[in-house]
Amino acid sequence: MARTSGKSSGTDAPRITLTEPVDLTDWNPGPGDVLSGDRIDGRRIATLDIAGERLPDLEIEECVIDALHADAADLRGVRVHDSVVEHLDAPVLRASSSTWREVRIGGGRIGSAELYDAGLNGVEFIGMKLGFVNLRGAKVTDVVFRDCVIDELDIADATLLRVSFEGTRIRAAEGSNTSIAHVDLRGADLDRVERLEGFRGATIGADQLYTLAPLLAAQAGYRVD
Repeated sequence: MARTSGKSSGTDAPRITLTEPVDLTDWNPGPGDVLSGDRIDGRRIATLDIAGERLPDLEIEECVIDALHADAADLRGVRVHDSVVEHLDAPVLRASSSTWREVRIGGGRIGSAELYDAGLNGVEFIGMKLGFVNLRGAKVTDVVFRDCVIDELDIADATLLRVSFEGTRIRAAEGSNTSIAHVDLRGADLDRVERLEGFRGATIGADQLYTLAPLLAAQAGYRVD
């Protein structure tokens, strides 16, 4: 069972400083209103439907988006700063080399998240269902996963600093050459985890150690008889 994580000596909590934008202009974009390289600033958007669009280098700053539909959109290099997305729906999220700074995503579902070589700083994922999350080569700093479900997390060659998983179920995490500091798994549900190779160096609780003992022994090459 997961338990509430708390700070212990040597494990720092993520530093989340997002302030929800105010004094926004309502905007209801239609088809073709958003183009590659556009900058959307200071808007409150009920629905932003960019599914299937080619929008590399799009920039979103100080916005509140109630519903973002982004399935199969080309969002390479997208920059999202100081913004809130209340619901994100993307069976396939193509956002490699993107930048997310001070962002809260308040719910939704992503089947495959292509976030390799991305930069995530000060980001909260809340109540999300995440299938395969590709963070290869990403820099992940001050990030919180809260009440989420993650089927598979690939963090090969990634750098994780001050990342926590509060009330979040993780089924598998793998990768090599991962740099980890202040990554807190104490609030995560690891009862049904299948692989945990990518989290060497993370903090777990004493109660979780008993649950994970057979898995850790197998990963270390021990045979328990």
